[in-house]
Amino acid sequence: MNKVVKFGGSSLASAEQFKKVGEIIRADRERKFVVPSAPGKRSSDDTKVTDMLYACYDLAEQGADFTKEMQAIRDRYQEIIDGLGLKLSLDKEFKTIEKNFKEKAGSDYAASRGEYLNGIIMAKYLGFSFVDAAEVIRFKADGEHDAERTNTLMRDRLSTVESAVIPGFYGAYEDGRVKTFSRGGSDITGSIVARAIKANVYENWTDVSGVLVADPRIIYKPAGVETITYRELRELAYMGFSVLHEDAIFPVRSEGIPINIRNTNAPQDNGTWIVESTCQKSKYVITGIAGKKGFCAVNIEKEMMNSEIGFGRKVLQAFEENEISFEHVPSGIDTMTVFVHQDEFMHKEQKVVSGIHRLADPDSIDIEADLALIAVVGRGMKSTRGTAGRIFSALAHANVNVKMIDQGSSELNIIIGVANADFETAIKAIYDIFVISQI
Repeated sequence: MNKVVKFGGSSLASAEQFKKVGEIIRADRERKFVVPSAPGKRSSDDTKVTDMLYACYDLAEQGADFTKEMQAIRDRYQEIIDGLGLKLSLDKEFKTIEKNFKEKAGSDYAASRGEYLNGIIMAKYLGFSFVDAAEVIRFKADGEHDAERTNTLMRDRLSTVESAVIPGFYGAYEDGRVKTFSRGGSDITGSIVARAIKANVYENWTDVSGVLVADPRIIYKPAGVETITYRELRELAYMGFSVLHEDAIFPVRSEGIPINIRNTNAPQDNGTWIVESTCQKSKYVITGIAGKKGFCAVNIEKEMMNSEIGFGRKVLQAFEENEISFEHVPSGIDTMTVFVHQDEFMHKEQKVVSGIHRLADPDSIDIEADLALIAVVGRGMKSTRGTAGRIFSALAHANVNVKMIDQGSSELNIIIGVANADFETAIKAIYDIFVISQI
């Protein structure tokens, strides 16, 4: 039985944190495959190593001197090495990095070195084999992750070692050029490794004890979630949950491997289990509440719109022509509304408006800005009557005006549109009625 353990940047920010990680790994012999992130912040006013690398590479790309910035990065790693009492020199690696920076190897290469160097230190500290992610994670020419090629390479390589450290966040094209996942991509690496070795569990260690029902920046000490399904987490992650990268679900889902979110600073906590499906009932009707600000609604009106074949396609074509993706498209008999990200839309709004007039010939178009979308997610909603009514009642009592509501056919989530100014108030009202009051 093997476990894959991934540790986030805050878990590896210093030598003291490294020691905590070492104790966690050594406490369970099944924890044989480790995926480290780059060192995160040691304090609130500190800088992540990944951001230090980006800044350093920006200077290199401009042809400016980056000696001071590179030395600061060296010092961060040396501090960890010294704190762990390791006999390890990264001089060779840093010479190669400096050379590649001068030759403009790319920002993806630059950012990936944080995980690469941390992986070398972690392997030395644990006595595990080091496997460079660039050798076992592949990307296609268009930048898309090649899941099947990666699975073959990873499976074959890891079958030759008993235990290994595989740096997170990056892989490579077939020609060897380094390519990174999006921010938080070390979560994806851990999931890829878990799939390749057919792990019995993928433990994702971070600085919180699992998934919370709501954002702790909005709700004071929100309740935790014991079990959540892949689908529920994906819905919440897309709307702002930051505990796990939303794409980390796909590799493990294909093998039915559960993910366990754990806290490096509180390893005794059980955390949250993320599973394909479960018969366990949620403690509350809802599993989580998440949302984002910064949307606008494009309201299109046309009499007898519902009987005009192809009207919706024509409207959305105007957005497609301007390379703008949409979030939700609620519609009525004579109305259709398209929700889009405001920062993407605002610079092209008039082109889109004229495109809609040209393609669909509407009676009128009205744009409403500064909106927020909130997702209320939970497998328990499907078997509970009156969930939508309770949400509306809570918002009405909080004097929040609902701009839009959209419920998927799976009855797994309900999306609500409100004004940006009402965002926090709305989340507090929904949390109160489903978690605190439970009426």
